[in-house]
Amino acid sequence: MLKKIRVILAALCFIAITLLFLDFTGTLHGWLGWLAKIQFLPAVLALNVAVIIGLLVLTILFGRVYCSVICPLGVFQDVVANISRKGKKGKYSYSKEIKWLRYGIWVLFVIALVAGVNAFVALLAPYSAWGRIVNNLLAPVYQWGNNLLAYFAERKGSYAFYTKEVWLKSLPVFLVAAATLVALVILAWKNGRTYCNTICPVGTTLSFFSRFAMFRPVIDTEKCKGCHGCEKHCKAACIDSSRKKIDYSRCVDCFNCIDSCKFGAIKYRFAWTRPATPAEVPATDKAVADKTAVENGRRAFLIGSAVALTGLGLKAQEITEEADTTAFEKENEGGFATIIPKKVPQRGTPLTPFGSESLKKFRNHCTACQLCVSVCPNGVLRPSKDPARFMQPEMSFERGYCRPECVKCSEVCPTGAILKITPEEKTTWKVGTAAVDYDLCIVAKGEVEECGNCARHCPVGAIKMVRKDPDETAEHPVRIPTVNEAKCIGCGACENLCPARPISAITVSGCEVHHTV
Repeated sequence: MLKKIRVILAALCFIAITLLFLDFTGTLHGWLGWLAKIQFLPAVLALNVAVIIGLLVLTILFGRVYCSVICPLGVFQDVVANISRKGKKGKYSYSKEIKWLRYGIWVLFVIALVAGVNAFVALLAPYSAWGRIVNNLLAPVYQWGNNLLAYFAERKGSYAFYTKEVWLKSLPVFLVAAATLVALVILAWKNGRTYCNTICPVGTTLSFFSRFAMFRPVIDTEKCKGCHGCEKHCKAACIDSSRKKIDYSRCVDCFNCIDSCKFGAIKYRFAWTRPATPAEVPATDKAVADKTAVENGRRAFLIGSAVALTGLGLKAQEITEEADTTAFEKENEGGFATIIPKKVPQRGTPLTPFGSESLKKFRNHCTACQLCVSVCPNGVLRPSKDPARFMQPEMSFERGYCRPECVKCSEVCPTGAILKITPEEKTTWKVGTAAVDYDLCIVAKGEVEECGNCARHCPVGAIKMVRKDPDETAEHPVRIPTVNEAKCIGCGACENLCPARPISAITVSGCEVHHTV
């Protein structure tokens, strides 16, 4: 029964978290966004003390339930391990803890976290790793399926679906996600939870507390026949049947051992007191005592799982505005003329999302989980290729611009790297400044007599068209754009809609520290 409950809860969490990364409309975050906020590392970076304490208390009470129910990467490894074990007996065996590797990686992770080596932190963080896998490998398939439904729906006169453009946001991050997936599958296929108990820093952190768990699987040495059945089914390789001991620092509470024991020698029960021997328990009361222990274990697990799945004191926020499902159509200038794709310009300072406050704060809090990238409806956010900010999102405007009414990235960020803001607040934040390169401006070069595209579409009126030659007295003088830097907020509308190709004549560079205008 315990295993069935654990599997059901784990499946629900796994599906819900995966859907958060697949749902490009952002509608599910109002209901399920709390699941991202109770992940361990995002809670640490967000300084969410309630969640951190809640997870640690949960672990002290019931063991590493987090790893077997809440963590999506842990559940994924269970799926792979279960598939690999189909039709096989004696799949696993006990192995000693590789302390130098396990704790060595944990020390390096903590040093990297403190020192701000974010690429290393993001690479090992289990929640972030799963987010990159879903966003880079599963999301394109999901979106192609959506586009297929949109194709057939449109021909039936229905607009229940709309086409979503599928494009590769970052080849290096795609390769990292693919390599991570391959490594996880190989490790889980061969040895079950090797990643969790050797590499994962979150698993190692929780292991410091799980070894003292109040409720945990306990071997009754009198009943145990030494058949090694539990050991063969332990994907954490933490049961030493020969010595009749369990390494609780590595046990992830999957309950495979309890189901596999033919003699009822393993029970999930209160373990802070010395277990009674058969001599201390009357024969007539022994069955009642065993049944009570099982019931206590079940209740403990149900309570612990309920605490975890309700967000450990966090309530799911009320669903906000309805999703804006309006298709953002690409600008098509010049009729049937071929439009040269835009290239990414050289920016003096990278652009981080509205609400991130500063480049330094964003760099120190972002886990590169790609959740904000997955919900950005305008194609503005994409992972950085810069080694100092590798995999962390940054803004670029080749496919769209950061619309003033859109604050989806701030609504979904679980780490506090992007503060939650309103559309009204967004128009007062300055994240960058536009600058004009008159050598590229089609009006300044004399290719056309007038344009003004940047000025017409600036949402804050920071761009004005002025005379190219102040002394010119013609009735219709040539006008070129100029930017009022004090009013510019860095939304990128001017850069995106500039007709100059392949590099826009007006580009936006970020601000090290964001401020209000």
